[in-house]
Amino acid sequence: MDNSNIQNGSDLTAILLYIGAALFILAIFGYVFAAKTNKANTSKLKKAEKQALHKKHKTWLILSHTLIILAVCSLGTSLIQSSSNKYSVDKLNYNAPIEVITDKDYGRGHDEGMLTYEMKIPTSGTHSPHDLKFGFYKERPTYAMLVHNLEHGDIIIYYHPDAPQELKDRLEYLSKFKQAGAGVLAVPNPDVPSDKEVVVTAWTKTMQLPKFDEASVGTFIYQNIDKGPEKIPPEVRRGGGTM
Repeated sequence: MDNSNIQNGSDLTAILLYIGAALFILAIFGYVFAAKTNKANTSKLKKAEKQALHKKHKTWLILSHTLIILAVCSLGTSLIQSSSNKYSVDKLNYNAPIEVITDKDYGRGHDEGMLTYEMKIPTSGTHSPHDLKFGFYKERPTYAMLVHNLEHGDIIIYYHPDAPQELKDRLEYLSKFKQAGAGVLAVPNPDVPSDKEVVVTAWTKTMQLPKFDEASVGTFIYQNIDKGPEKIPPEVRRGGGTM
């Protein structure tokens, strides 16, 4: 695994966090000085002195407001960066040995009607013009929509509807990973063979596991995400469900 990007991201997150905290502390000092100058501006002072203190008070307030805004921006960026690093696909590069079947490509046309598939769990073929949002699903959407997600390079992890909660929790965690304009969906599916715990698919790719193994599933995601025949920029897909 290439840890350089992850380390750089972590360093940037820490720097932004420290900068945000420092700016916040400076803003507090600024408000304290503003309060002191305002308190010192009494009726006993001459007009020129009062104007000078008023100007000083206003300056401290503007400076403090600006520091607060910068602190919020820095801390917010730090949180966004931290979340992004947490679900970086690079973290899934376990380099585990996996057995992946390359399926026949049944095409990728679009059709609004009722569709049937040659494969029990399809990895290609004519599909709905509408795709789905990334994430964990408690009910299975239609294959017609799921195949559309595969076309855009998404990964779909199918699990038994009665799977134990511990497995569902692990799959929900994996469903948060994204790369470029592609993501991961975890979907319950009664078509998962009884002797398999999960079936993981990408466009024309299938991996069946008799027992869930995060290293194997992570490796599959790392190797196949964003490899579909039609790539959509992340600013357009925005987590899926936009096509």
